[in-house]
Amino acid sequence: MTSPDSLSPAIQDLLATLVAFETVSSASNLPLVDFVEDYARRHGATVERVTDGTGLKAALWITVGPADRPGYVLSGHSDVVPVEGQDWTHPPFRLTEIDGRLYGRGTSDMKGFVAVCLAFLPEMAAAPLTRPLHLALSYDEEVGCLGVRPLIAHVRERGIAPLGCFVGEPTGMAVVIGHKGKYGARVTFRGRGCHSALAPAGVNAVEYAARFIERVRLTAEGLARDGARDDLYDVPHTTGLTALVQGGTALNIVPDRCTVGFEFRAIAGDDPRGLAETVLAYAHDVLVPEMQVRDPACGITVEPVIDYPGLDVAPDAPLVTLAKRLAGRNGHAKVSYGTEAGLFQSLGDVPSVVIGPGDIARAHKADEYVETRELAECAGFVRRLIAESCG
Repeated sequence: MTSPDSLSPAIQDLLATLVAFETVSSASNLPLVDFVEDYARRHGATVERVTDGTGLKAALWITVGPADRPGYVLSGHSDVVPVEGQDWTHPPFRLTEIDGRLYGRGTSDMKGFVAVCLAFLPEMAAAPLTRPLHLALSYDEEVGCLGVRPLIAHVRERGIAPLGCFVGEPTGMAVVIGHKGKYGARVTFRGRGCHSALAPAGVNAVEYAARFIERVRLTAEGLARDGARDDLYDVPHTTGLTALVQGGTALNIVPDRCTVGFEFRAIAGDDPRGLAETVLAYAHDVLVPEMQVRDPACGITVEPVIDYPGLDVAPDAPLVTLAKRLAGRNGHAKVSYGTEAGLFQSLGDVPSVVIGPGDIARAHKADEYVETRELAECAGFVRRLIAESCG
């Protein structure tokens, strides 16, 4: 048994095993999936595997208890962000404990939560559950919440309608009832190159890209000044920005190509895809005709990069009330980063909240860590959920 001051050795051992799998999004997650599937089956769970089109990645739907009834989902992702270019003082793929902190890639985001859930599978299997508990383990969350989509589709095809979903992203075990939605794309401007001494004869792709960037900036400033507000967010309005620009080859050549990466990240009152379509309409309707007057071969190519919905749950929703009771918390919050909770709610029609151990400020950085205290607190949450599911 864990207490607020102690951590089950099983949780720490499982976290060490999970961290050792280098599940960056560019690699297969099947070694981790094989381990989790075998572990879950050995502890009495039923497991369904949903493999992607390449056969190199898979998601898992793990069930304990009466599968013919609606129950609750504990959801996490298996992938982690890369460590290249980061100055780690501890081995990123070997768990290191120092003064109550467990260091390693993914400890906060979000293998700590997954380890807690797996550690409680034996207790779930032994409990007289009247409602099932499901563990959902996805892939490629870090590159656009890709792997959870086919998993949700599989669950819907099976006719499973969970009562609610707890997504274990790092919130310090605070109950998060909302997060922003996001749409991002790459726009490539195709101009006409020539010697810079003959600049008027060319079509400068960088300069047309700059005008597009300015439109993104002006739109973002308008949202910050006059747009909808939600003060539960640390940034209480929708944001937009250009984050990537690549163009040009030499100072004496009019550039014939420039690629721009931009995004909008929206609160519930705004539509990030709609905002992106508005600035793209400016490119199509104003910039492209100007370019093509000078050379019909000029134009733009748009490549969507990321698109996920936001989450917005009423503070008095039954799942929120339950999450607060299980966590021993009275308050709630919203976060600007995205999670799979919005997809469970929008695609799966599953009420969802975000709650998990760790801190997003430690994620994606060198020397990522989770505190043993946070994992023990998460363990208490899961144990109380098991009791709740015994009805």
